[in-house]
Amino acid sequence: MTKKNLLATVAAASVAGALAASAAAQAAPVEACLITKTDSNPYFVTMRTGAKSEARKLGVDLKTYAGKYDGDNQTQVSAIESCIADGAKGILITPSDTKAIVPTVEKARQAGLLVIALDTPLSPVSAADMTFATDNFQAGRLIGQWAHAHLGDKARDAKIAMLDLAVSHPTVGFDRDHGFLSGFGVKIANPEQFNVPDPRIVGHAVTGGAEEGGQKGMESLLARNPDITLVYAINEPAAFGAYQALKSVGKAGDVTIVAIDGSCTGVKGVKAGMIAADSQQYPLKMAALGVKAIADFAKTGQKPQASAGKDFYDTGTKLVTAHPEPGVPSITPAEGAKLCWGK
Repeated sequence: MTKKNLLATVAAASVAGALAASAAAQAAPVEACLITKTDSNPYFVTMRTGAKSEARKLGVDLKTYAGKYDGDNQTQVSAIESCIADGAKGILITPSDTKAIVPTVEKARQAGLLVIALDTPLSPVSAADMTFATDNFQAGRLIGQWAHAHLGDKARDAKIAMLDLAVSHPTVGFDRDHGFLSGFGVKIANPEQFNVPDPRIVGHAVTGGAEEGGQKGMESLLARNPDITLVYAINEPAAFGAYQALKSVGKAGDVTIVAIDGSCTGVKGVKAGMIAADSQQYPLKMAALGVKAIADFAKTGQKPQASAGKDFYDTGTKLVTAHPEPGVPSITPAEGAKLCWGK
C-alpha cells in the first residue's frame, strides 16, 4: 500500500469512527432525575407517573427518588448528589425544604445540569433554572374568596383553623396561606411574616400534608376553640383528616372546609360535601413539561421560559365546588373529575 493510500485509509477510518461515536451519542438516552417530597402522598405518586410516561415517549432515562417524609431534606440532598455523579442532564425536584436545598441545587447547576422545581418554588425562586407550578397564591386566594362569599355576613365573626404543611413553612405553604387569607379579606401588612395576626384565626397546626396530621391538628385546634367555623387545609389529605376529627365530635356538617389539590379523590370529596371548595392543580402537566424541558435542553441547550409577567411557568388552577358563588369563577365537581390532576 502506498503512503498516499495509507493516509486515505486512516482518514476514512477516522471519519467513520467519528460518525459512529456521534451516532452512539445521539442514540444514548438522556439521563434525568425526578426527586419528590415523598412517595406516599398521592399527589407525588401521580407526578411520578406522569413523568415516567413522558420520559418513555421522549426516550429519556428517568431515575426517581423521594424523601422518607415531607420535610426530609437530607434524602433529597443525597439524591441530587447521585444525579450529578450519574451524569444526568437535568433534575426535577419538589423541594421539602426550599431554603436548605439551595446550596446543593447550585452545585448541580454549576455541574451543568438543568434544575427545574415542580409544584414548590425554591427560596429564592431564581435558585432553580425554572419552576413549573400552580400559582399557589392564586390557588389560595380562590378558596379564600369563595369562603368569604359563602359565609356572607358570618365571615366577620369566623373562627378559622389553619392546617399548614411544615414548621419550615416552605414557599408552597407560605403562598397558599397568604393567598387564602388575602382572598378572605385579611390584611397582610408584612408579606414576610407567616403567622398573619387576625382575631378570627384560632391558630395554626402542622400536618405534614398527611391525613393523620390533619386529624391531629384539627383536634388540637378544636381543643383550643370548639366553635371553629372555617378550616383552611394546605392539601386534601389534611382536609380529609380535619373532616374525620370534626365528624367524631358531631361537627362535620357545621364547619366549612376548603383545600388545595383537585385530585380525583378530592373532587369526589367535594361532591360528597366533605370539602366545600378545592383549588385544582395539575401535577401531570408539571411533570410532563419538566421532562420535555430536560430533553430539549439536552438537544439544544435552551432553557424553558416563564409565563408572561411571572418568574415561573404557571400550569394553571381552577376552583372546584358544588356551591358556586357570584364573582368567584369555579367549575362543578363533574367538570373537575374530567380534569383532575391534568389527566
